[in-house]
Amino acid sequence: MISIHNEPQPTDLGDVRVANRAVVLRHVRLHAPCSRADIAAHTGLNKATVSSLVSELIEQRLIREIGLTENRVGRPATMLVLDGEPYAALGLQIGADELVAVAIDLGGNRLLTWRRAFAAGTVSPTETLRALAALARRAIGRVTAQGRTVLGLTVGVPGLVDAAGAVPLATALGWQEVPVATELRAALREPTFAVGVDTVANLAALAEQRHGGYAGTADLVHLTGGIAVGAGIIAAGRLLRGGRGFAGEIGHLCLDPAGPDCFCGSRGCLTALVGLPAVVRRLLPDVEADGPVTDYLPELQRIVALARQDDPAVLSGLAETGRHLGRGVAVLVDLLNPEAVVLGDHLATLAPWLLPAARSGLAARAHAPGAGGCRLDASILDTAAALGGATAALATVEAGRLPAR
Repeated sequence: MISIHNEPQPTDLGDVRVANRAVVLRHVRLHAPCSRADIAAHTGLNKATVSSLVSELIEQRLIREIGLTENRVGRPATMLVLDGEPYAALGLQIGADELVAVAIDLGGNRLLTWRRAFAAGTVSPTETLRALAALARRAIGRVTAQGRTVLGLTVGVPGLVDAAGAVPLATALGWQEVPVATELRAALREPTFAVGVDTVANLAALAEQRHGGYAGTADLVHLTGGIAVGAGIIAAGRLLRGGRGFAGEIGHLCLDPAGPDCFCGSRGCLTALVGLPAVVRRLLPDVEADGPVTDYLPELQRIVALARQDDPAVLSGLAETGRHLGRGVAVLVDLLNPEAVVLGDHLATLAPWLLPAARSGLAARAHAPGAGGCRLDASILDTAAALGGATAALATVEAGRLPAR
């Protein structure tokens, strides 16, 4: 039996303060330098509340004063900016042939970017998580040696991720039912900060929305490249996850039933047509003569060099890849009507040669005139998923919860 309570419920004043704290932090992040009066005027909070919250945030070293300004009407005001110097957030990323670690401060400034060559698809999940934990411990050691407290850590995986931080399926890695968050927390000896897991596509989209060339865009798709293709979707300013968190798996959309085999077991998937292994096989047919590729960077650099030399076979292969890409993006555009679709990873590296054919294909195949106003561009971000992981790790503090120090 369901009982319905219509009487008013008491308001938790602690929750109200947390929410107001988040409002103040967000305003300072977006509009610094700003004054207490600016915050009150633009957020609707009264001046006493703002003064109290600002004092608390200064004490926690989340914001700081930078002196008076006289370039304004009325009395000089003390200006505020984000501080966060005592803090760091970490993001990790499992890539096609590498592990990546990024640390940022509260303002999103990078403190470190580390890459370690590692072919995760050729070893067991246990070995990958062991290597990931070792990289995380090094990064934690570096930022704590600087006197910083780690606020959180988020890992990006090229596969499905559930609400518990487990990976039920990552076909690109050969993983099934891997409890990534649980095992990583254990490997890090149950740290005091939160350890989260998400898809590389979701985290790259978060980084794009916060730090990329389309920062602040309300309807945005980041299309990841690398070993698998995925879509991180920002809809109406929020990450679109779906009912169980599995949204965005466009990489296994079948575009050509007679196309090449995909590692998911189907044929002609978008990943099998434009993923990094597929592009290397198409453009450099001699590469796999000596066995499977475990380090794609030299091959990608070779493709770029040949394209710059106007190699006809490479240019033709890149144009073909761009056409496949345009077909896949047209599906996203028809379903979601984003303002922009941004290409990441190897798709961004090869964008000068992919985009002409991809944009033509998008314009020809999208139902809405002019592709519904969608712009198709390359990301300006490096290691976007790891950066997005670090950004996600700031979520608790940005939601107004004070960090434990």
